[in-house]
Amino acid sequence: MGWRQSLQGADVPMARTIYLNEPLRNTFCKNSISTAKYSMWSFIPRYLYLQFSKTANAFFLFITILQQIPDVSPTGKYTTLVPLLVILVISGIKEIVEDYKRHMADKLVNSKNTIVLRQNAWQMIPWKEVNVGDIVKATNGQFLPADMVLISSSEPQATCFVATSNLDGETNLKIRQALSETATMKTEKQLSSLSGKIKCEEPNFHFNSFMGTLYINEKSPISIGPDQVLLRGTQLKNTEWILGVVVYTGFETKFMQNAVKSPLKRSKVEKVTNMQILVLFLLLLVMSLVSCVGAIYWKDRYRAEPWYLGKKGMYYHSFGFDLLVFIILYHNLIPISLLVTLEIVKYIQALFINWDEDMHFKGSNVYAMARTSNLNEELGQVKYLFSDKTGTLTCNIMTFKKCSIAGIMYGQSPCFISDAYEFNDPALLQNFENDHPTKEYIKEFLTLLCVCHTVVPEREGNNISYQASSPDEAALVKGAKKLGFVFTARMPNSVTIEAMGEELTFEILNVLEFSSNRKRMSIIVRTPEGQLRLYCKGADSVIYERLSENSLFVEETLVHLEHFAKEGLRTLCVAYIDLTEIEYKKWLIMYKKASRAVQDRIQSLEDCYDSIEKKFLLLGATAIEDRLQARVPETITSLLKANIKIWVLTGDKQETAINIAYSCKLLSGQMPRIQLNANSLEATQQMINQNCQDLGALLGKENDLALIIDGKTLKHALHVEVKQCFLNLALSCRTVLCCRLSPLQKAEVVDVVKKHVKAITLAIGDGANDVGMIQMAHVGVGISGNEGMLATNNSDYAIAQFSYLEKLLLVHGAWNYFRVTKCILYCFYKNVVLYIIELWFAIVNGFSGQIIFERWCISLYNVIFTSLPPFTLGIFERCCSQESLLRYPQLYRISQTGDIFNIKVLWIQCINAVVHSFILFWLPAKMLEHDMVLQSGYTTDYLFLGNFIYTYVVVTVCLKAGLETMSWNKFTHLAIWGSIMIWLGFFAVYSSLWPTVPVAPEMTGQSNTALVCPHFWLGFFIVPIVCLIQNVAWKSIRNTCHRTLLEEVREMESSGVQVLRRDSAKRTAVTVSSGTGLPPAFQPAAHRPRLPESEGEGPAAREAGAGGAVVQRACASAAPAPLKSAALPPGPRVGAARARVGSLRSASSAAPGVQDFRGRPPAVRAPYPQPPDPREGAPPGEKECRTELAATGEQRRGAGRAACLDPRPAAAAATASPAGSRDRGGARRTLIYVPDACERLEDRPSGRGADRGGCGRVVGRCAAPAARPEPCGPSSERRRLGAADRCTCCLEPYARCPASWALLTARSGYKGKETHSGPRGLNSAERPGSRDAHWRSS
Repeated sequence: MGWRQSLQGADVPMARTIYLNEPLRNTFCKNSISTAKYSMWSFIPRYLYLQFSKTANAFFLFITILQQIPDVSPTGKYTTLVPLLVILVISGIKEIVEDYKRHMADKLVNSKNTIVLRQNAWQMIPWKEVNVGDIVKATNGQFLPADMVLISSSEPQATCFVATSNLDGETNLKIRQALSETATMKTEKQLSSLSGKIKCEEPNFHFNSFMGTLYINEKSPISIGPDQVLLRGTQLKNTEWILGVVVYTGFETKFMQNAVKSPLKRSKVEKVTNMQILVLFLLLLVMSLVSCVGAIYWKDRYRAEPWYLGKKGMYYHSFGFDLLVFIILYHNLIPISLLVTLEIVKYIQALFINWDEDMHFKGSNVYAMARTSNLNEELGQVKYLFSDKTGTLTCNIMTFKKCSIAGIMYGQSPCFISDAYEFNDPALLQNFENDHPTKEYIKEFLTLLCVCHTVVPEREGNNISYQASSPDEAALVKGAKKLGFVFTARMPNSVTIEAMGEELTFEILNVLEFSSNRKRMSIIVRTPEGQLRLYCKGADSVIYERLSENSLFVEETLVHLEHFAKEGLRTLCVAYIDLTEIEYKKWLIMYKKASRAVQDRIQSLEDCYDSIEKKFLLLGATAIEDRLQARVPETITSLLKANIKIWVLTGDKQETAINIAYSCKLLSGQMPRIQLNANSLEATQQMINQNCQDLGALLGKENDLALIIDGKTLKHALHVEVKQCFLNLALSCRTVLCCRLSPLQKAEVVDVVKKHVKAITLAIGDGANDVGMIQMAHVGVGISGNEGMLATNNSDYAIAQFSYLEKLLLVHGAWNYFRVTKCILYCFYKNVVLYIIELWFAIVNGFSGQIIFERWCISLYNVIFTSLPPFTLGIFERCCSQESLLRYPQLYRISQTGDIFNIKVLWIQCINAVVHSFILFWLPAKMLEHDMVLQSGYTTDYLFLGNFIYTYVVVTVCLKAGLETMSWNKFTHLAIWGSIMIWLGFFAVYSSLWPTVPVAPEMTGQSNTALVCPHFWLGFFIVPIVCLIQNVAWKSIRNTCHRTLLEEVREMESSGVQVLRRDSAKRTAVTVSSGTGLPPAFQPAAHRPRLPESEGEGPAAREAGAGGAVVQRACASAAPAPLKSAALPPGPRVGAARARVGSLRSASSAAPGVQDFRGRPPAVRAPYPQPPDPREGAPPGEKECRTELAATGEQRRGAGRAACLDPRPAAAAATASPAGSRDRGGARRTLIYVPDACERLEDRPSGRGADRGGCGRVVGRCAAPAARPEPCGPSSERRRLGAADRCTCCLEPYARCPASWALLTARSGYKGKETHSGPRGLNSAERPGSRDAHWRSS
């Protein structure tokens, strides 16, 4: 696995011995650090090694060496060497600048000063001279130079406070305490006389673990733990001074052990590109072999001595020699500038991300940061998104909201919630003050909240602020403070609280620390009355299984816990137990033995803790709210529309995760849910197989389903026998929630999907427990939150809010994908165009290896003349505007599917380049076939033709860049027209250099002859047009006949139509799902939502087709209400239903079933419908988006739109109707976005479009199912079934259906009898939507 596993339970050997005050025996690494890659002496050899380890650079080095062989190179000795040197110099300058910054940062750190005890006196020395075994003195505010064991401090009981924000990003202060055996050693004499040794573990990267033993003057060994260790990079706070012994220095400190690079990740586009470069190399070899065969054929055919050369005894080269010649001739087919071009392009793209003000969180002044530029285009291809919940979807700012004490729930009434949304229930204090029977429970409950924690108070006058390592702990302490129980002071061995004005001091005997394995924290105290008591708080699953049989309020508290979880609150159970002196002393012996263990100390301590944490008496439970971050629901909605599947991987309870998923719109009220909860491998396998069978043909396809699974079940689901079936089931669901997961399980889930699905994965999180999945995913995104910087430091991209992910993916991701892929395709294209011409020329020169272009023109082609267009494509290209990409997330699917860049597209581009090269060579060659006499009397030569062709190539490839450009700007014009002018200027100057400059004598006078030749200018305009006319024609035909959503959006932008804002108020929403395409076993119960009529907007219409697609139309401001529907035949439940649990001590496995937690009855099984018909039309998401375009662009005639009549009076309708609505015969109609009603509008022309529905499609091929080609009209069959009074689309009575009754009564004339429920007696020719219906104006 690519992630680091937890040290919990690891076997860490004691391998280091540090001798006190014996510096000569401590031979360890120095304390100086260097993060630079190069030194002054190692730069050249190491840089060259790194550069030539790249395949492309090694290939061009090989060509350069071949060119030095006499008479081998047809292009000269230096034509490849010079461009290669240019590329190496540019990359070298970039490396030098970056490494210089590292050297300066290292020098700044190494030159800091600190105080060290040397020769019985304190001396000031730089950090780099600190050695292992030195005794260091640090003062308040200073950063510590190395990892040290605390000896003593200025504070009572040898404590100190440190800030670890440089290490883990946590802003709270942490308390450290020296051993009692060394706490009195403060003077130089005492420290100098200190003798002994420290045995500790080898250097490692775990911040929160340390195992060591101190041996002093042959006394009994003393255990050293993380509470006695001060790490390099931490800052001393609120402490005058401290003394410590250095145990790790330099790169062996935990800070530097964590300064490792993230795993090397390569994008999918880069992998395809590298593979195709190898294919091009094979093509180069094939071309060379073909040319060698052609040369042999020519020699055999013309073996006689060429009389025109006037030479005797011609010497013919060998096959191998010719092969080398042609390899050198065609080697530029490999784009030498592509790699450096992509590096520069991606670097600038990363700067655009860093500079984006829309992703600037002003609350903490944090900008988005691209920590790597290699994956920019990968952001535009994400298919699966794995997200943490706490701190990622939520703010990780906890507020104490509710609690349950002695079976009574407090804080449930909204009127008791203050403006700050904090707990403030007067009933709790009233019960406490009025001697309620639960008074003692309330007092013990609040006392536990004040005592059982690791919070450090800070006083500023009369105000007390709390520094906590966990936001949960701070919320509980603040909540107790609000209720009159104030935590006021902490000492190493005691805490002081004020309980309703009475000061109480609790002696702290032992702290049983929290860990992800234990899921609880306990503290053993001696109360002011002298009673030994153990307080514990933790997850309900671990507290309930340790409750005493005599514990009260178990069932009531469990009910309250479920209630809290359903509201999306984070819950903890609190309990206590009184200990006897004998029990405690017996346990203390076990504890000291475990704390001194050399092997498996952590596991031994956890076993020791577990032995005393039992037979608890339950006090109650707490409920803490963690609010959603801003715009999380909107962001998730956009990502789902972009066809990104979202998996939430969290350690929280299942109910809490479900409610958060509802709050952020990840789950909807109508989405069926599959819950998997099992305790064994067999039960898990049975449930998964049952659900897979029920899905049938829909297995493996995306369905409107949600899968919910807990950590225990997931452990079995990832077993080798079940893994594939579970993965098939999970991939068939739109949303997956994995609850109660460990960090290792999170990474494992990402790894499974990454390996078995050919799609790009992205993981986002904010805490240390998310590092594994962030590093495992193709793209890792860290959120700078309240849980430290570990996730950010191990991520590829860092943002401050989850909502910024929308722009990072939909805008920057899509843009970067278009930019990088177009840059790559263009680089391949322009190289193939020029250098394939050498092959055509070889055909006419007898495969002699002669070049048609001047050698330096060949070398400067990629470096100068065509270097600018790739940069403009890679930096400034935009498929459409930012507003459109955010307004229509469906556009993301274009880059997500990878259809615009793959092997097929690349080779189509290469074939197109071959065709262009054919035209560019043979058309000028035929034009000059019969030679010509110039004005000066000279005749033309091969170089004259070559300069013609070279000019046409430059013009053609530059214009091709313009043809590929979607977003023209000043840089695009500068690159395209500027490149052409640069070549013409260079051509004129270069032809005049010799003999003033001894270079290119064969080019002398070429510009004077070519630029005045009429043939040159004739071909200048004709040849590029002939090359590109096919591309223009193909592009026009494709955009006309096979229009995509992108073309429609771009047309709307070019026509000046303003894109609607995402937060536009009150519009008709279109929700598309595939719910009815599911087997009925997975469909929700018969509760179809209906929107009540509101002024200016009709009721909802729900259309279910034979193919199974569901299109639900609703007004955004209305609330749903259930409809009546026919009952389905009874059947067994499918999925996993969790039984009502009386106690969490023993979980029972439930029968398979789908459970809807909001009280809906379970779904039943019925015969499966047929799979959706692919001929039904565009995909739902694209159809929805196209409809919005049609409703926005009023000037676009013939666009598909739906219309409903405004039933209000004319005056009211006139004020409310949009500008684009028209008044026909006194009736007003309001345009809405919904396209899926097939009724024919009165104002449609009788010709084209008369037989089309409101969505613009021919009736019968509309988005409404083909099984119902004439919607909204009763038939004899429906009258026979008793449903003639209802619309066949939405099952509403006609009087309430906007698509039929309201439309007919207000705007249409019809033949038949009207009733209160709608029109009756219509024959087939009179139904709305029928081709022969008779319409007349009202």
